[in-house]
Amino acid sequence: MSQKSSLLHPNLSGRVAVVTGGSRGIGKALAIRLAREGADVVVAAKSEQSSEQLPGSIYETADAVRAQGRRALALPTDVRSEEAVRTMIERTVSEFGRIDILINNAGAIWLQPVLNTPPKKFDLLMSVNVRAAYLSAYFALPHMQKQRWGHILNMCPHLTMNPSPGRTCYMISKLGMARLAIGLAEEHRPDNVAVNTLWPRTPIETQATIHWKMGNRSEWRSPDILCDASMAIFAQEPATYSGHQLMDEQVLTDLAGLTGFDHYWCEGKPPAKPVYIDEW
Repeated sequence: MSQKSSLLHPNLSGRVAVVTGGSRGIGKALAIRLAREGADVVVAAKSEQSSEQLPGSIYETADAVRAQGRRALALPTDVRSEEAVRTMIERTVSEFGRIDILINNAGAIWLQPVLNTPPKKFDLLMSVNVRAAYLSAYFALPHMQKQRWGHILNMCPHLTMNPSPGRTCYMISKLGMARLAIGLAEEHRPDNVAVNTLWPRTPIETQATIHWKMGNRSEWRSPDILCDASMAIFAQEPATYSGHQLMDEQVLTDLAGLTGFDHYWCEGKPPAKPVYIDEW
């Protein structure tokens, strides 16, 4: 295995990762991949039971982690609650003794104009997206500081001046996550704690893309592309790779030397007219 290829498979033995929104989709894929690379994983989300509308639960993901030979802790967590997030981090440290990786993956999506966004919906976006990322980092960072090693990854787009009509409120909340990340990166670089953001260039096959009818399966990539990009990030020494606002393709090219991405398409080949969301 070449040095660049090995970056997709970092040795995470002895590391402990927390994945919010880990019951399904990207979060579940990340939890399993982290376990495959040797990490113990805390799966945090609200879903304790699978349903036809929302298949997947924290317990199913935890079982999948254990199937990789790693320890797992399934924690019912409403990321809108300060107490719930505090408990999530405290239980992680109590159970595993440390926290090395925090992935702020939990998210609320609402793709409507401002006048179609009631204040209650706006508050939900802010609570589940930017405020939850702040809370998780706030409670996790002291432990990362103490051990002088940590990676925080916020799943959000890069900062932009694009107007994003029809997505204004959603983008306010997601770009708040980006602003949080670049600020934390400089505040904690001396602690050897990295804080970065990651976003897919194309829609990923998840319940969100299905619900919002964001094209069809031929236009989506699998969560594997975000898993590979995340592993390449976590392979870096934190202080040397922090404060970046990243796209999946960019990470894989810059760090792992990948130039072809066709194998990530759900149907194994690119669509005639790909849908790109990197300029949202």
